[in-house]
Amino acid sequence: MSKQKKKRRGLKILLCIIAVTAVFIAVINIIPPSKVTDNNPFVKKDGELPMIAAHRGGGVSNPENTLMAFRAAVNEYGIQICETDLWMTSDGHLVYSHDSTINRMACPENAEKVVIAEHTLAELRTYNMGYNFKDPDSGKYIYRDLSEVEQVAKGLKILEFHELLEEFYSTRKDLLFIVEIKNDGETGFAAAEIIDKTLTERFPDYKNNLVVGTFHPAIEDDLQKNHPTLMRGASTSGAAKFIITQLFRVNLFADVDFTCLQIPMSYTIKGVKLDLVRQTIIDRAHRRNIAVQYWTINDEDDMRTLIDLGADAIMTDDPKLLKRSWTSTGRGQAGKRRVEDHEAFHSDKTK
Repeated sequence: MSKQKKKRRGLKILLCIIAVTAVFIAVINIIPPSKVTDNNPFVKKDGELPMIAAHRGGGVSNPENTLMAFRAAVNEYGIQICETDLWMTSDGHLVYSHDSTINRMACPENAEKVVIAEHTLAELRTYNMGYNFKDPDSGKYIYRDLSEVEQVAKGLKILEFHELLEEFYSTRKDLLFIVEIKNDGETGFAAAEIIDKTLTERFPDYKNNLVVGTFHPAIEDDLQKNHPTLMRGASTSGAAKFIITQLFRVNLFADVDFTCLQIPMSYTIKGVKLDLVRQTIIDRAHRRNIAVQYWTINDEDDMRTLIDLGADAIMTDDPKLLKRSWTSTGRGQAGKRRVEDHEAFHSDKTK
């Protein structure tokens, strides 16, 4: 066989491979993937604005993870989702806190560490969870001198898991919740059991309104095996797998069963910044009826970008600011330009 014939044959083989690959990619993008659930209240309806998720209840305006903060977020700012974290006390009570200690919120500087896991609920409730909160306007510690009675009345004591649900159960059956189990091991398993049992026995109408997340693989496995009726957020590995397969347009093969994809606007992997403000992420998640929620967004321009992108929810420490952006946002070409400007900005930064 002459060199010219071999060259033509090689070119034909290459073209066939390219054609088969193109057809393969086209087919797997046409075939609708299976939905993780038929009913996902975290996916916004077409034409609606993103839901407002009060991160830790909204720590800018009120002491984070307190009943005071959640009341303001729901009743004053009209949020749709309460987002928070859970730790177990030494006597088996599940309480809301981002940190493993309460010092940042409730203790004087240089005080001995008050670890949640080492104290009973009663002991933790001797502390004022608004002690270190500074008023955003005056810059003063406005809750330090409150009496015990006043602290209770204002909702400034550490909050137990069921108490937040109980606060709104009779008046806001549509309210949604995102919670993260912070404990690992047996304690984390016990936390999952409390969540499941509490929802099933006391707040059944919230069973499909609450999504559970964790960074611990063992707790993730436990949720899948022992609490399959609980809605789950994406684990770190699950979110990464979904994003990567989406970027290569083969996410039909992403074996996902989470309800919510919770991601930042960008993520850095080994020095490479990956922009996650992409319409394709939302579109492909919606094909599986998965909600896309961005965290933690406290900048108004970023809020407006995500509003125009069509995110399902925006988590923020400042629900008051997001509500203002939410109600005054522009649509159409102005919104499209904001998303394009954001993509161009991040593209330039990674070059």
